[in-house]
Amino acid sequence: MFDLNLNVALQGPPTVLVVEDDASLRALLLRTLRENGYHALSSGSGPEMVRALQGASVDLILLDVMLPGSNGFDLCRAIRRESNVPLIMLSARAEEADRLLGLELGADDYVAKPFSARELVARIRAVLRRTNADSQPMELSRGQLGFGQWILDPAHRELISPEGAAVDLSGAEFDLLVAFVSQPQRVIGRERLLELSRARIADASDRSIDVLVSRLRRKLRRSEEDGAIIRTVRGVGYMFSLPVRRI
Repeated sequence: MFDLNLNVALQGPPTVLVVEDDASLRALLLRTLRENGYHALSSGSGPEMVRALQGASVDLILLDVMLPGSNGFDLCRAIRRESNVPLIMLSARAEEADRLLGLELGADDYVAKPFSARELVARIRAVLRRTNADSQPMELSRGQLGFGQWILDPAHRELISPEGAAVDLSGAEFDLLVAFVSQPQRVIGRERLLELSRARIADASDRSIDVLVSRLRRKLRRSEEDGAIIRTVRGVGYMFSLPVRRI
């Protein structure tokens, strides 16, 4: 496990760490970021990234997938064990399976190469804007919530099953569950779910949100006899079917 200093910077312009082994592209990204008002740092490999994070606080990481040694997917997984720092993956691999993997590992966005500087800056701004909104105090963070026999503790990011066991949820799964319980028994479209949760996917039509819902459903189902807690509303989105109460 990496020993990372992943505190988010609190003052001044946002700090973005670029992890890219292509020196020319790295230089271009650094120049683009600085021209758009960001404080930019860079590294060309996993070990260099770790050293950079140990020496500075960052607001967002731009992480290339194809790196020497540990690839971007491995590094994303390691980062998510330590922090929820916003992270955008960059890759020449635009296949859906690669995008899904990156997002399920906890990336906030996945940008396929080649991309324009304007598009990348817009995506960075969008991720930071959503992150800042998420960091504001939430009503759900006060105390525990119950639905059926389940207990959700948003402040401690814990879900307890009816048997009293802690349920292992990924960061994206937990954030999606919080989005659902914030609007119980209401139909929520995919785009709105993406706005409410940290499972930030650029295209709301992407099946990534469906995959994430499917994974969460499996963890909320105790037996085949249990009714669906998350119902599909065909052509519209999803609905959290149980009432939510404060405990």
